[in-house]
Amino acid sequence: MAAEHLLDRGLKHFAYCGFDDIFWSVERSETFSKRIAEAGFKTHFYKRPKSRVKQLWKTEQLIMADWLKSLPKPVGLMACNDDRGQQVIDACKIAGLNMPDNVAIIAVDNDELVCGLTDPTLSSVNLNFERAGYESAELLDKLIAGKVKTMGRQIIVRSTHVVTRQSTDILAIDDPLISAALRFIRRNAKKDIQISDVVEAVATSRRTLQQRFRKLMHRSLHDEIMRVRVELVARLLVETNLSVSEIAIRLNYASPEHISRSFKRIKGLTPLAYRKDHGSR
Repeated sequence: MAAEHLLDRGLKHFAYCGFDDIFWSVERSETFSKRIAEAGFKTHFYKRPKSRVKQLWKTEQLIMADWLKSLPKPVGLMACNDDRGQQVIDACKIAGLNMPDNVAIIAVDNDELVCGLTDPTLSSVNLNFERAGYESAELLDKLIAGKVKTMGRQIIVRSTHVVTRQSTDILAIDDPLISAALRFIRRNAKKDIQISDVVEAVATSRRTLQQRFRKLMHRSLHDEIMRVRVELVARLLVETNLSVSEIAIRLNYASPEHISRSFKRIKGLTPLAYRKDHGSR
């Protein structure tokens, strides 16, 4: 999700900052760089100093700042979690790098306290800790009752969606026409916008916009409108108890059936199945 989020910003340089000796950080770096490679780009990795003295943040932040300055710009960076993301932001300030213009940063956990207090505020992949808590309690109850054995049982804390904040509020698109089209779509995604609305907003011909959009973004203008709106639907399914009918009204869909068709085409699941898999309970 972090990789997709940064790729959607039009970035072409990418980096990962985590901890070399923590397995979940290494796993996140591997899946992030794999998706970036599939898109045809390279990931630059931060190597934490081995010396315990240099690992003290007062010293390491200078080392991290030098690494950040060495990266090609603009760069999209994934931090292994929100705390590491906060450290990257601090190191960027020491390095004199602007965020998100020079470095666009996304982290993981969506700790609202950490993400909201950083400057700029930190974009983050939300994890469904609440659902994992319910599943843990359910498993504990069964263990106490002797209904299950512990061997091989795992509870996965699933990612649900990206919460976008100031740290990735960037569109690194060289084509000003496409950049304007993307901004219009994102700002008006709650409306039932059509291709004609985008064409009118950027003041060009429909044919020109569609051809240049597909060439640069590798998808059609219609697919982009649908994708952005479906992401809004997904977020409301996870974060609220609104019915699909209520979401349809809020986002100006013609009908709940219209949402279901678009949602299943992009997510591969019906809205209700998605809520069951990703909702808190």
